[in-house]
Amino acid sequence: MLFNTFGFLRIIPVILFVYYLPMQLCKSRGNVLLNRVGNTVLLTVSYAFFFYNQPVYTLLLFGVTLITYLFARIFASMQPDASHLRRRRFWLVTAGCVLALLPLALFKYYNFVLDLSEQFLGMLGVARQLPHTSWIVPLGISFFTFQALGYMWDVYYARISAERNFADYMLFVAFFPQIASGPISKGADLLPQIKSKRTVDWSDLAAGMKLLLWGYFLKAVFADRVAMFANPVFNQYEYFSGATCFIASIMYSLQIYGDFAGYSLMAIGVARMLGFHLINNFLRPYFSTSIGEFWRRWHISLSTWLKDYVYIPLGGNRRGRLRSYINLFVTFLVSGIWHGANLTFVFWGLLHAVFQAVEKFFNVSKRPAGRFILILRMTVTFLLVNFAWIFFRMPTFKGACEFIAKIFTFAPGQAFVPPVSDMVFIVCAILIVFIKELTEEMRPQFTLINHNSAVVRVATYLAIVFAVLLMGVLDSSQFIYVNF
Repeated sequence: MLFNTFGFLRIIPVILFVYYLPMQLCKSRGNVLLNRVGNTVLLTVSYAFFFYNQPVYTLLLFGVTLITYLFARIFASMQPDASHLRRRRFWLVTAGCVLALLPLALFKYYNFVLDLSEQFLGMLGVARQLPHTSWIVPLGISFFTFQALGYMWDVYYARISAERNFADYMLFVAFFPQIASGPISKGADLLPQIKSKRTVDWSDLAAGMKLLLWGYFLKAVFADRVAMFANPVFNQYEYFSGATCFIASIMYSLQIYGDFAGYSLMAIGVARMLGFHLINNFLRPYFSTSIGEFWRRWHISLSTWLKDYVYIPLGGNRRGRLRSYINLFVTFLVSGIWHGANLTFVFWGLLHAVFQAVEKFFNVSKRPAGRFILILRMTVTFLLVNFAWIFFRMPTFKGACEFIAKIFTFAPGQAFVPPVSDMVFIVCAILIVFIKELTEEMRPQFTLINHNSAVVRVATYLAIVFAVLLMGVLDSSQFIYVNF
């Protein structure tokens, strides 16, 4: 069930009631029973949520959970510093990774590999039709697989202790607010919260509702409104002018930010209402002054995962400049492949690697800069990110190149003009988000939604609700990152 559906808004009060009431009734019986009751409710809701969406693939979720749990327990039983066990531990962690990644590889990349194989055979003059599948990619498989792998590797490197309670670990992997599209949590962050005492905390409930409300605004009012311009142009770009295509590309950059940041805030908000603090996934990324900074602000949980489990284990920047460039390209190759089984995603990831390699070569981030230079760098960074998003959005590499060619050649064509009411709502939504983010970028401590004045706070809540009802696209459209 999607966060932006009326069905979810109806069921979340039921979940909160069923979650908190038994905990309150067991309040006098100690922390152990409190945790057991609360975690049992959350685990049941999490698996019910997954089963409701994809019943058969619930076994797959359980399988990845069981594999990483068992291998982590094995690593915990072996001394990490024992030289005679190092080779055995290495082959064990390799086997654990292969088994945990096997479902992801089969369901998400099997057909992709076959397509590439057919193209390669075609280049050799061998026409061969390989057996494809019509499997549906399981919900959130990239997210929960990476989360489970991160935990297993943390135990392997002795960063955390292996979790003994299998039910608690099942909840860690399947926690329903984040399973569909993240954020990707670390075991060191989420598992202690699963095991800690939780009671009704009105401040957490209030904070979670605020995050949920603003996330809904970003999705329904901001992302889905600008999509009304971006989607028609991208879907039929052949008929539109280069200027229209350029505007549509900017609209898509705004759309994917509002869509994914909106989902993340909703997930963080729902988790907060249940007493959990998840990692913030976005920090005003389009105000970045370099591509490196952009990735410290965009999809922070994935960026952190890639840094900790791919870039640093490869050597990071500790083995010379050339090796750091290679590690950077491998890391963003993984990022591109993780996002989708298509060459466009691979190229999108490699583009970001190229941008960062150039920045590292010229030490862009270490150069002193005044306000004008910072604004210029911010503009260039946004345009580079915007350029790369075109490959992310288009279904084919050829289509992306043709779309870009229309922009750079100022190709003639039609101008896309939405209805006046839609255009007014699009402009209003963009201005509201821009002003809010600019204000928080310049004065991070100032927010209307958390203002000291109760009058200002209530007025802000009512204004957001009114904007959602007036300008929101209330059709429960799918989140973009659910597809990944």
